[in-house]
Amino acid sequence: MKKKQKKKKSHVPIRLNILFFIVFVMFSALILRLGVVQIVYGEDYTKEVERTENLTVNTPVPRGKMFDRYGRTVVDNTPLRTITYTRMKGSKSEERLELAKELAKLMDMPTDKLTERDKKDFWIELNPDKAKKKITKKEWDAFEAKKLSDKDIYNLQLERVTAADLNQFTPADLEVLAIKRKMDGGYAMTPQIIKNKDVTPEEYARISENLDRLPGVDTTTDWERNYTYGDMFTSVLGRVTNADEGLPREQLDYYLVRDYNRNDRVGKSYIEQQYEDVLHGTKAQIKNVTDKDGNILEQVYLSKGERGKDLILTIDMELQKRVEQIIEEELKVAKSKGGTQFLDRAFVVMMDPRNGEILSMAGKQLVTNEQGQLQVSDYALGTMTSSYQAGSAVKGATVLTGFQTGVIQPGSKLIDEPIRIKGTPVKKSYKTMGEINDYYALARSSNVYMFRIAMEIAGAKYVPGAPLYIPSKAYDTMRYYFSQFGLGVPTGIDLPNESVGFKGAETKVPGLLLDLSIGQYDTYTPLQLAQYVSTIANGGYRIKPQIVKEVRDPVSKPGEIGKVVKSMEPVVLNRIDMSTEYIKRVQEGFRAVMSDSEGTATNVFGTAPYQPAGKTGTAQTFYDGPDEAKRKSGPKGTLPPTYNLTLVGYAPYDNPEVAFSVVVPWVSDDNNRINKVIGRRALDAYFELKKEAVKIEADPTIVPESTDNP
Repeated sequence: MKKKQKKKKSHVPIRLNILFFIVFVMFSALILRLGVVQIVYGEDYTKEVERTENLTVNTPVPRGKMFDRYGRTVVDNTPLRTITYTRMKGSKSEERLELAKELAKLMDMPTDKLTERDKKDFWIELNPDKAKKKITKKEWDAFEAKKLSDKDIYNLQLERVTAADLNQFTPADLEVLAIKRKMDGGYAMTPQIIKNKDVTPEEYARISENLDRLPGVDTTTDWERNYTYGDMFTSVLGRVTNADEGLPREQLDYYLVRDYNRNDRVGKSYIEQQYEDVLHGTKAQIKNVTDKDGNILEQVYLSKGERGKDLILTIDMELQKRVEQIIEEELKVAKSKGGTQFLDRAFVVMMDPRNGEILSMAGKQLVTNEQGQLQVSDYALGTMTSSYQAGSAVKGATVLTGFQTGVIQPGSKLIDEPIRIKGTPVKKSYKTMGEINDYYALARSSNVYMFRIAMEIAGAKYVPGAPLYIPSKAYDTMRYYFSQFGLGVPTGIDLPNESVGFKGAETKVPGLLLDLSIGQYDTYTPLQLAQYVSTIANGGYRIKPQIVKEVRDPVSKPGEIGKVVKSMEPVVLNRIDMSTEYIKRVQEGFRAVMSDSEGTATNVFGTAPYQPAGKTGTAQTFYDGPDEAKRKSGPKGTLPPTYNLTLVGYAPYDNPEVAFSVVVPWVSDDNNRINKVIGRRALDAYFELKKEAVKIEADPTIVPESTDNP
């Protein structure tokens, strides 16, 4: 028994020793592991614990392109080597200054945009002790007594920084200032462009190689708009803000709630502005992971983004180019002949009356440069932003108003002889025509026929030499029917800032209502006149003019166009409240204008093979243009008398595919044919280009004559 007990006791200490040894090994391993975690990985885990995820940053992408109706590139993007800086949260001015000094060693920075205020701010930052000495003891005492604020002290320092102080800056100092100014202008966690113009390959490479010691700096690719056709049509295409402008101040809230950054570039006028939502694209999204001090620990790309969608315009840029050349040539010819001292502009709008697509929207203006030389500038916007008295071109609307109100019928005959109203100058046509009907009234452009329609609409009984009472409602009646064609109301074009023209005051002066009937009272834009004649051409449908035909997905391969995202369907704004018989009657009169032996445009259009129809117009008016000296050159300092020459039309008359308007204001001689010549040449260009397109379609090996087409 004793031996067994002793043996049993001898085994207990061995097991305990084994157990203690195992525990010792485990604790040793644990201690070793904790040491490794703390010593080797401690910093990494500390950052992991302290890191926070910042809000997602949206990085802009290139804008969508624009093409004309035949796929020619109109607006593109040119890539630019770019240096950017992203300011971290908690970034200090001193740190940015040191970074700017490093960047200045690696790149050249333009300094031409630095202001005196920029330099003064920089001087104060570099010379804090000297800046303090510019404040007197009395002023410091006032500051201590809280009678002067920090801002007051700083403003005093700014005032006392002298030209001699600023002259201490070296060119290198100014480069540092220019770089830091860009850095300071950025927003936290948002890339700010430091330089994107004329960045050389060497600069780009040097900075790329040193990014590890340039916190927040990056090398990337930016873009700028490239206009394939130069300045042609750019006023309508619109402009984009630059990186310095950023979001327009007046629309800041509008864009910020749509996830734009303050320094984003956006369309600021016309097509670029109107279609901003389509053109700006989907931004690349980057999630910045930062520590508690705002230093970026990691960047996670959530999406690469996609450049803006492309626009297919309704414009035929080759036709646009031809029409602009025609206007420029005819303006120069007219000016060379003399007698046109007030003439300085002309406009042409061409559109498809079947669907409202604008084919050409051209305007040219003569301007005198600083050297006193006459130059021609683009004024395409004037087709929709400026308005003029259109003269007899509106007589089609007057005749149709007479039909609809029942004061005349197709074939109604009226006497064309001078109208004599007491207290009003004699009102007459360019010649006495005797008894004529509506057809000949349009073909020969009778004023008196239109006067009699207006008097009948007003219910005014005309007695030669006696007063004539005109109720104001007569103006409302005339304008109501005119508006059905688009005269005096918005056309609905998909562009901002359209003018609707000006209405003359409603008055009981009888002669003014008569003037309204022949287009010499209210004013209309060239675009309104094109919509008006299109409504007559297509049988009475007022169609919304359209400048954009399609929206398409972007593609990266040159020469290709993406699939259609949205197609702009024709929009009928209204069907004029008139019988089809009435419209056909006016169409016959318009055809006679250009083909009848006594038609007012037959001398220019009579030989046209494409069977045009239309209406000429001459409005007696006054020069009220931008030249103040010319405005005072009339009798006794009054506005000098001039003529507005207009023309509206379409072709072919039996199946119209193109409608147009021509407006040439402030011509000194009403016998000038510039409106007719421009109209004829513009239509010739349209049908010539149509023939060329048919030939190319039939034989793809034919190369177009123009070298402007990509």
